[in-house]
Amino acid sequence: MNPTQPTILALLATPLLAIAGPDGKSDAKLTKAPEEKSWCERVWEIPTIYKDADNPFIQEIRFVGRFHGDVYQIDSDAGYDQDWIVRRLRGGVKIQFLKDFTAHVEVDFSPQQPTPFYTRLTDAYLAWMPCAAFKLTLGKQSVKFTLDGATSSNELLTIDRSNIANNVWFTNEYISGISASGKIGNWQYNTGFFSGGTDSPEFGNFDAGNFWLGSVGYDFGKTLGVKKALLRLDYVYNDPNLESTSVRPFENIGALVFQLENGRWGFSAEGEVATGFGTQSNVRAIGVMPWFNITDKLQAVTRYTYLTSDEPNGIRLARYDSFVTSKKGSEYHEIYGGLNYYICGHKLKLQTGVSYVVLNEPSIERGEYHSWQWTSGLRVSW
Repeated sequence: MNPTQPTILALLATPLLAIAGPDGKSDAKLTKAPEEKSWCERVWEIPTIYKDADNPFIQEIRFVGRFHGDVYQIDSDAGYDQDWIVRRLRGGVKIQFLKDFTAHVEVDFSPQQPTPFYTRLTDAYLAWMPCAAFKLTLGKQSVKFTLDGATSSNELLTIDRSNIANNVWFTNEYISGISASGKIGNWQYNTGFFSGGTDSPEFGNFDAGNFWLGSVGYDFGKTLGVKKALLRLDYVYNDPNLESTSVRPFENIGALVFQLENGRWGFSAEGEVATGFGTQSNVRAIGVMPWFNITDKLQAVTRYTYLTSDEPNGIRLARYDSFVTSKKGSEYHEIYGGLNYYICGHKLKLQTGVSYVVLNEPSIERGEYHSWQWTSGLRVSW
């Protein structure tokens, strides 16, 4: 035998042994090719202009933002209207640095009202998150309570937030303050102290009271054998200052929220009680929202919303209804049905929905308001 033959045979056998492993069994880890990224993943990597997890100083720099555009048509007792609208246009930057810190600045624009084109700061905060159980955030940030108020507008299952959020939640959303949040096992919490002063495009004016938010929730998903079954209690105490313009005139707000997700279907439910001050009446509300995934990309959603106030004119109408009337009432009903088509998850989706609204004010003649509304929208976020 040629003395070089064992060496040649050994060289030829080396890749085969690497595949089979030292015991002759196949090693799938060595033979498995890396999964190719989808076009969605490749496109949504573009706004990340720098990323290095090993850099001790700066780990990531990413441009962030969203574009939400709607077309709507409303036919009501008070009139008819149809148009298109840029619902949200925002842009900014998010920087992760020193491993545990995040700086986030984002600006809201109004292209249909170019004077001024710049509207306000939304996010403008510094966050420290040393672990999943604790995150400290200082600056202008989203104030999260009620079902839709605690949900990013990028991730809403309906075309827009419910009228519960429009009445009870603080629709400015982004308010200066300090908060702490986190998850510990199946528990989650969020608490913060915020300015309730007069509104301004940047950080607000610290001149008209403050409010405190406390929220605690528990996920019963493992116990019930479902993906998610979160029960959460939110409470807000708001200093009853009549000069405040950045918050709703409620002194106490309590919200009980439940979210269930079980594969292709799920539902959310909420109940709120809010005590008003000044001319604002006490308000109570309930809402339910079942949904079903028809396919991996197509989803059906329905919603029922009910609000009632102790005194006349305690409830305001939602966004597009308010385009045709400023009417208020003491009892509100809405039925909504819609479809969502997820092209790239919540980052790129199409939404459409039809709603029927009844607003009652029994204390006056002809106090009822009825409307049919159809809205469709494109949602893009990065």
